[in-house]
Amino acid sequence: MKRLKKIPHIPATSLRSFDQGFSFLAKQKFSIIILLFITLVVLPGKLHAQEKSKVELTDSTKVHSAKKATLMSMALPGLGQAYNKKYWKIPVIYVGFGVLYYFIKTNGTEYHNFREAYDIVATNDTVNFDNEYAMKYNYNLALLEEGRNYYRRNFELSLIITGLLYVLNIVDASVDANLYSFDINDDVSLRFEPMSDQYFSYKPVPAIGLRYRF
Repeated sequence: MKRLKKIPHIPATSLRSFDQGFSFLAKQKFSIIILLFITLVVLPGKLHAQEKSKVELTDSTKVHSAKKATLMSMALPGLGQAYNKKYWKIPVIYVGFGVLYYFIKTNGTEYHNFREAYDIVATNDTVNFDNEYAMKYNYNLALLEEGRNYYRRNFELSLIITGLLYVLNIVDASVDANLYSFDINDDVSLRFEPMSDQYFSYKPVPAIGLRYRF
């Protein structure tokens, strides 16, 4: 009969150490697998979602530039109003400029005619003594001077109003652009409530309050 070999005895402490080491390695391996999964699958998807949300946010919240509207109205009156989508203001602006152009041309022409006639009469210019305005006002120097000053004043005033209209067009475009994204609510409420006067008495007194809600 063959003699059976004696199996060496392994101490219990060594087995426990081996089990603990194996468990530690298994846990480490599992952690590495989880980390790789997060790195390769979860994070790219999350980053892609964040980038997508940023793009959507940027597209949905485009800034309406007041500076751009101002520069556009400076370059061409009414262009800033078109940028602000206030199209009804464009014909108003150009009707105003058209009326002012008429007054500038009319007053400028009359001023030139009265000044020319005044100079002819004042200098006793016999060559041009048949001037229409000089003859029309019977060579009266005072009337010619009065007409010259009147139309010169109107001519200068028309130029000033035209400049003001140009500036107003720029200011209007800038203000509209700043209020473009502002939520203006027409809800204006009026209600009655008691009020205590802290200077004279603490008794409730009737009062009317007007409250605006935006």
